[in-house]
This record gives sequence, C-alpha cells and structure tokens, in this order.
Amino acid sequence: MTETNETAELQPEVATTHEHEHHDHAHDHEHTHQHAPALNPELTREIEVEVGADEVSKSFKTVVKRYQKLARIPGFRAGKVPETLVRSKFAKEVRQEVLESLVSERFRKAIDEQKLRPVSEPQLLDLQLFDGQPLKFKAAFEVAPEIDVAGYDSVSVTKSEAALTDEEYAAELARVLDSHATVEPVEEDRPLVDGDWAEIQFRGDIKDLAQTVTEDGVQNASTNEPITGENVLIEIGGKNTLAAFNEALRGAKAGQELKFEVDYPADFGERRLAGQTVSYDVTVKGIKHKSFPERDAEFAKQLGNYESWDEFETKLREHASDRKKSALENAAKDKMLGEFIEKFQFPVPEAFVQQQIEARLDRGLRALAQQGMKVEDMRKLDFQQLRASQRDLALNEVKVSMILDRIAEVEGVTLSEEDLERELLLLSIQSREPLETLRDRLSNDGGLDRIREQMRREKTGSVLYEKLAS
Repeated sequence: MTETNETAELQPEVATTHEHEHHDHAHDHEHTHQHAPALNPELTREIEVEVGADEVSKSFKTVVKRYQKLARIPGFRAGKVPETLVRSKFAKEVRQEVLESLVSERFRKAIDEQKLRPVSEPQLLDLQLFDGQPLKFKAAFEVAPEIDVAGYDSVSVTKSEAALTDEEYAAELARVLDSHATVEPVEEDRPLVDGDWAEIQFRGDIKDLAQTVTEDGVQNASTNEPITGENVLIEIGGKNTLAAFNEALRGAKAGQELKFEVDYPADFGERRLAGQTVSYDVTVKGIKHKSFPERDAEFAKQLGNYESWDEFETKLREHASDRKKSALENAAKDKMLGEFIEKFQFPVPEAFVQQQIEARLDRGLRALAQQGMKVEDMRKLDFQQLRASQRDLALNEVKVSMILDRIAEVEGVTLSEEDLERELLLLSIQSREPLETLRDRLSNDGGLDRIREQMRREKTGSVLYEKLAS
C-alpha cells in the first residue's frame, strides 16, 4: 500500500503479471519506479475504513511492549528499556507495525465484504495515525475490467503458402556453403571476369536533389554521411551483385580506380539507399577466388550427424521449411491479435501497463549490457523518455494478454503439467541451473505462475489460429 503523503511500506496486493520474465539482472541499473503511479479512472475503486481510538492505543501498546523486550540499548538491561525511550527512538518502526496490523487486515476484510479484487497496489489517502486517536483512511486501487470477447471466432485469418520454394532453398544452401568456403588471392595479372570476387575499397556519396555551385564545384545542399567500406568482397556476375557494380568491375584489374553512379530502386532493402543515387569511388585491391567444399558424405559429417550429403540436404530442407512455416504462422497470429485489439475495447489497469513497461525496459537494458554497455553509461540514460517510448507497445501487449486470458476461459484451454515440465527443463538447460533448484526458485518468487500464464496464452493463440485460419 502507498500513502499519498508518506509511504506506508506495507506488502502490496499481488497484481497479475503479464510478462513471462526471468529476472536474472545481468546489470546494475538505476531506473526508479514511480512512487504513486496514476490509476485508470474507469477502473479505480475506493473504500473507507475506520478504527476506533481504543483499538489504535491498544495496538501501539502491544508493539511498544514487544520493542521493550527486544530492544538492545547501551545502559539498559535487556527487556528493561523505558517505554518513552522506545516510543522516541523507534517511532517510525512502531508506527509502521501498527499500520500493518491495523490497515492491512481491515483493508482485506473490506474488499472481501464488497467482493472487490484489487489488481494494483492500494494507495492510502488522507491517512492520519496517532496514538489515542481514531484511524480513518481511504484506499484507492484498480480492479480488473469486464472483457466481452463475443465474436472473437468471427475474425478471419488467412494462411500463407508455407511451402519452401526452390529459390528459398537454394539461398539457404548457399549460406551454408558460403560459411565453409575458402578465399584465396589470384596471383596472375588479369582482369576480373564473371565468377571472380573483387576485393574493393569504396566511398559512396549520396547525391542530393538540392545542390549548389561553389568555387570548388557542385556540392550537396545537405550533408549526408558517406558510405564507406574496406576489404569488401563483391562477386562479379553474382545474382546478388547490383548490375552497376558488375558492369563497372568486370574487366578491371587490381590497383585500378573506378568512378560510377548507382541508382537504387525505391524498394531496395536498405532504407537509407532506397530511391537514392550514389556516386562511388572504388579501388580494386585484388582479385580473389572462392572455393567451396565438395558436396559429399565427408562434408556432410562435418556439418552434423549425417551419413550422406542427400541426408544433409533433406534435413536442411526440413529445417528451412519449418522455419518458414513458423515465421508465417507467427506473422498471421500477430495480425489476428492486432485485429482483436481493434475489435475489443476495454479499459486497461495502469498497474499492468507499468509492469509491462518495466519488463520491456529490463529486457532492453540486459541486451545493452550483453553488448558491452557500461553501468555508468546506463545511468546516464533518460529513463523517463525510455518508459514513454515503450508505453504504446506495452499497452497493446497487456491488451493481448487480457484478451487471450478471457478467450482461454471461453475455449476451455488448459495447460498440462507435462507441458510445464518440458518448458522448465528447457529453461534449466538454457540457464545451466539444476532443474529442481530452478523450480524451487520460480515457485518462491512467483515466476512459475508467470510462466504458466504465458504458456497458456501462447497455447490459446495457437488454438485460435488453427480454428480461424482458412
């Protein structure tokens, strides 16, 4: 519970968590949580509680007597510390325990009587607690919304063609072969021909639509950073090589310097270059020949537990097909969930949104730590801005979780203990933590319930996809 004028520091009501999160912080960061987060007005409820002066005094006396017995103060024998000294020296601690004994119990009794289920930490309003005076307070908190998912089974989901094409398989195989290829320099003095690999150094200047003429010639009005590269390999005549590079490099020799322009199509994969014209200065540093291993049983055994090259190709095609199918299904599920967000409108508890923002922020900071970002640099980050930037995504993630939970109830989706055990075993292997130790830790910190919730949502999404996809 949180007081608006001072913190009561009681154990909060446990709110539903919407993130399958394993909080092993690999970094030390200093992003503080809001002291008293805003509550969603549509879901905010208030209760009033009153405790008589006699009961307040009785609670103070009980706590003070306990402190008299336990306090260790130089100059006083154990159990003989004067009451007045306890009240002055441990005023804050005594008040805190009185609050816990009087407020928590009555709060829980009041919400049970009114059949309310808080999903946020209650905030205490206008609380005044003094020995010998009545205790009165209001508690404000959020409750879960009513979610009507009528019509969820009318959402149409289109299945994409999941079969792996010959071109997609060829690209997959080419990646495998390329990762095991050897590159050697061509010693003879000859020009580049198709099949060669040119080792180049380049600088590319993006041409601006707005240019000015100066004493030094034509200059761009805006300053685009040049594109540069050192020791880059380009396959002459390769299907992934731009035609302009093929034409410019074909026939060139080592040491030759070239100038040419490239007009990139509007749908070019790299957004910075799409639709742009780039003026290149290229130096051919050498000619290379790339050798690929023989596609035989010996190479297949290097790639894994395969008895023949045909067996390797069969497994490669299966893995590539599975990845494509999974990617297409995930994209279709995301689209389906996006339609649910649009179709079902309901107020979302701010407590859930804040939890999800923190979960996203934690993941981002762990990723930065793994990439080598120093703790002192993390502390310089603008956490207020980071939280704000995560809000829309976090809100939609919470909405999806709440919708899936409601549909799971309607569909009767359940999670078996065998499914949970398989997930725990996988987590144990990934984290290199003994299974029993992992299970005990997750049971104690609530992580097991979060994993169970997240797995049920994922299962519900799969059930809906199979049911709705056409």
